[in-house]
Amino acid sequence: MAKQLMSGNEAFARGAYEYGVRVAAAYPGTPSTEILENIAKYKDTIYSQWSPNEKVSLEVGIGASFGGSRALVAMKHVGLNVAADPLMTVTYSGVRAGLVIISADDPGMHSSQNEQDNRFFAKFAKIPLLEPSNSQEAKDMVGTALEISEQFDTPVLVRSTTRISHSLSLVELNEPIKAPIKPYEKDEKKYVMVPAYARQRRVIIEDRLRKLEEYSETTPLNRVEMNDTSIGVITSGVSYQYAKEALPNASILKLGFSYPLPKKKIEEFAKQVDVLYVIEELDPFMEEQIRAMGIAVKGKDVLPNIGELSVQIIRQKILGESIANLEAAATVAEKLSEQPTPGRPPVLCPGCPHRGVFFTLKKMKLVVSGDIGCYTLGSLPPLSAMDTTICMGYSIGGAHGMELANPDLKGKTVAVIGDSTFLHTGVNGLMDIVYNGGQTTTLILDNRITAMTGQQENPASGKTLMGDAATEVDIALLCKSLGVKRVFKAKPFELQELQNLIKEELAVNEPSVIIVEHPCIFVDDNKYEPVKINENCTTCTSCMRIGCPAIVKKGNKIEINQNLCYGCDLCIQLCHFDAIVKCSDKGGC
Repeated sequence: MAKQLMSGNEAFARGAYEYGVRVAAAYPGTPSTEILENIAKYKDTIYSQWSPNEKVSLEVGIGASFGGSRALVAMKHVGLNVAADPLMTVTYSGVRAGLVIISADDPGMHSSQNEQDNRFFAKFAKIPLLEPSNSQEAKDMVGTALEISEQFDTPVLVRSTTRISHSLSLVELNEPIKAPIKPYEKDEKKYVMVPAYARQRRVIIEDRLRKLEEYSETTPLNRVEMNDTSIGVITSGVSYQYAKEALPNASILKLGFSYPLPKKKIEEFAKQVDVLYVIEELDPFMEEQIRAMGIAVKGKDVLPNIGELSVQIIRQKILGESIANLEAAATVAEKLSEQPTPGRPPVLCPGCPHRGVFFTLKKMKLVVSGDIGCYTLGSLPPLSAMDTTICMGYSIGGAHGMELANPDLKGKTVAVIGDSTFLHTGVNGLMDIVYNGGQTTTLILDNRITAMTGQQENPASGKTLMGDAATEVDIALLCKSLGVKRVFKAKPFELQELQNLIKEELAVNEPSVIIVEHPCIFVDDNKYEPVKINENCTTCTSCMRIGCPAIVKKGNKIEINQNLCYGCDLCIQLCHFDAIVKCSDKGGC
């Protein structure tokens, strides 16, 4: 069979193709985004879509399963919080065709607002949990999860992490299987979760869990690799790879099917080793359950529960402590003490339309209730123009709450949210303000795309995930339909006009919306002329207050990198000495 180097996300998509998925839905979010982007490449056999949010994605997947087609839904870890409502009930109803939910966790918070361990969702929802440790397993486990889903009448959670989703390894390619659509059958006692029917299904869930635990004892997803018995390790996911490299001689119980746990297999393994470690990233999910079985283990008393694990951390914490391998521990300590490579701080792109908005808000000394997206970078120096960020859609309801709590904040607070995030969950906050007589001014930064995760389409961008033309949501009309009478449009690079409009709307005693329109530079088809600095420059550094990466100070001089310059002209508006001009002016660039 042919083999191909694939990321975990590409492998998940290949698994959907090979194992008969017909419907796939998601909302983009790192580190899960590329799953659906790659599934879209199989558009001849799989219908795929970006949904407005993760709750809708899961509801589409549930409906597809009830309709008789295998379905896959993907999201990052915080997305499962949004989708928790349908998740906690579809576990009662069960499925018709297989339903796989992929949650991509982000240990270390590389691109997330929190660090949560979504394995607990499997225990919470009483559904099976699978954890791949490489790209081959990512592909294969899609198929296994679909089979388990149909065999045990349950949705199945597959937990990935950033390293699994983005790391490359070889994957064996196979021809797709045939998974015919199952005929639809009406069954209200199974699919209508009113209390009387839900109580009957509640009993079925516990019976299903017992059967799944029996399955976990025999599935090849859980296997023992017996070596030196002085150290035993129970592990799963990417932690298995770290453990194998850090402790090559240790005996390992690898759990690919990690909930419910194979208790008998664990008990038998524990008896055969001198010291037993549970190596897992983030929380002691397996460790707590194993301790509750009365088995002595070491885990988070030795290893950290914050951030990613690594080969070095495991060697240092286990080798250095358990077998007093001082030489190994010293070597690891030396490596850990080496200075890390300097990082590049996150920054808004040159020419980003959000830059002018946050410069203006800072200049006006406003309290800014922010949201999740590229514009969250407006909180960082030198702009430093955002006060709060909590979750998708928070900004509008948060601003309303601040004004309710403190009269001094009225007329001084604005909510800032992107177009995709507004459609995700911001609409509800705006509806709440209108309904409850608030007066918050909301800025919707419409850059025509879901930019932070890599320029994905959304309901206002005019295209679907599969590239088809789509009806665009009219954001202004949507706001008016919610009852907002004052809806305006503005341009982010016209600083004085934008400031005047914000000032006017803060003064009114009713809700207002300002839609700041300009496409993300990565989807903007217009061409703009870069700028340069001439001999008039006094090095006053006013132009550097906007935090543009194209503007740099070298010694006593300020320079503009024309290769980076987008030509937004913000710096021209800030310069008091006519020292910044277009490249087409005398002298060129």
